Amino acid sequence: MALLPVALSVPHVQRPGYIRSVRVVLISTYDLGRQPFGLASPAAWLRDAGVEVTCTDLSRTRLPQDAIRDAALVGFFLPMHTATRLALPVIDRVRGLNPSATLVAYGLYAPLNEDLLRERGVDQILGGEFEEQLADAARSTLTSLLPTPQETVSDSLEVDAWKSSVDSPPNPIPRLAFKRPFRDGLPPLDKYAALQVGPSRHVVGYTEASRGCKHHCRHCPIVPVYNGRFRVVPPDIVIDDVRAQVAAGATHVTFGDPDFFNGIRHARDVVERFAREFPKVTYDVTIKVEHLLKHADALPLLHHTGCAFVTSAVEALDDRVLALLDKGHTRADFERAVDLCEHAELAISPTFVTFTPWTTTESYLDFLRIIDELGLVENVAPIQLAIRLLVTSRSRLLELEDIERIIRPFDQISLTYPWQHGDPRVDALHDLVSRIVGVRMNAPRADVFSRVWDAAHRHAGVEPPQRCEVPVLRARATIPYLTEPWYC
Repeated sequence: MALLPVALSVPHVQRPGYIRSVRVVLISTYDLGRQPFGLASPAAWLRDAGVEVTCTDLSRTRLPQDAIRDAALVGFFLPMHTATRLALPVIDRVRGLNPSATLVAYGLYAPLNEDLLRERGVDQILGGEFEEQLADAARSTLTSLLPTPQETVSDSLEVDAWKSSVDSPPNPIPRLAFKRPFRDGLPPLDKYAALQVGPSRHVVGYTEASRGCKHHCRHCPIVPVYNGRFRVVPPDIVIDDVRAQVAAGATHVTFGDPDFFNGIRHARDVVERFAREFPKVTYDVTIKVEHLLKHADALPLLHHTGCAFVTSAVEALDDRVLALLDKGHTRADFERAVDLCEHAELAISPTFVTFTPWTTTESYLDFLRIIDELGLVENVAPIQLAIRLLVTSRSRLLELEDIERIIRPFDQISLTYPWQHGDPRVDALHDLVSRIVGVRMNAPRADVFSRVWDAAHRHAGVEPPQRCEVPVLRARATIPYLTEPWYC
């Protein structure tokens, strides 16, 4: 991928003999099969600072070794667990290719794994709202590369003052003047996961209308970084980003906000403007069960403005587990949310953490029964039937005595505190379900569910009961979904 021909100029320091440019490479290892926002957004800040920036998505392209060797700074985008695990050997390789480069890790999982990343040679760790700090890191790197020829006292004061402003401790969650992401140089959108609607596939874009979250769900990686805070992106910036992606071929857009209804008035404004400008483009959002109930009056608006489906992190259908995870809803609330979405003609795509220390073989069978009875088999991605609770560094799960009793020391390969279930039959059930799902990632959802249904019941020592014959309702006749089979 070619470097962009832009040079970094130091404000007010333009004397002969000074290095005038610095190259930055930003790397994403995995981002749920979508074009990485975490490369495109900071790329805009770096370009505005005059930085030559190369964006590399290793899920689609190879590591640009020549660019790495020439880089003064290499940034690793770590938005999730899988991305972080995949990044560790890449960090080692980059350090080998360019021992003198400044290495920066940024994104939710960077501060969660700070000690390990620093052991691997990462120089700076950035968490939420990282764009400006990343641009400052590039400027600081340039400053450190400046030679010290003859200079006037005023020149020296200018550089020292700039160094002081760069090195001062940043606000942990800054308030940014957001910029439209710069996506040039990334693989085209049609190289990423698509929206599947029946036999049709649609090119998908991705943007964010807000970041962070107001809530404190115990297992969520957002909480240790944002601690109940969230930031909204001005609608003008959001729509401008969507406009650029529609021009690049997107006919569907994923809003990647942790919870689209954290700021309900902002959400309404964004989708109304979206629908006015892009009436033929669909979108999807993520919304908590709690907010689906609280803002039920907004669900018809989502339908009328082109929302194809709503993802909701339900996590469990056992009220005790939901309370332990501090989810803020119950099984009955979820069932009510399903009903509300159905009446609003919105498809709901629930996600789950199906295997926890509190899961039993009986509760897992109950989970399958409820999914079947609610007619949600086609709404649930197969991987959701096998998700196991991850206990990561700094997780609020570590506050629970139940967790403290069963975890083993932190594992630097899995990046988790490993745990075993008190009942070996449950761990064996997880292995069984994982094998079924793992070899059928892209198989029809109903087929995978049926296989899991039969296997789970036989594992529990009971004959699989008759499945429910739920009629296919109009709103569920064709359930849209994204084609990326993995999850976290």
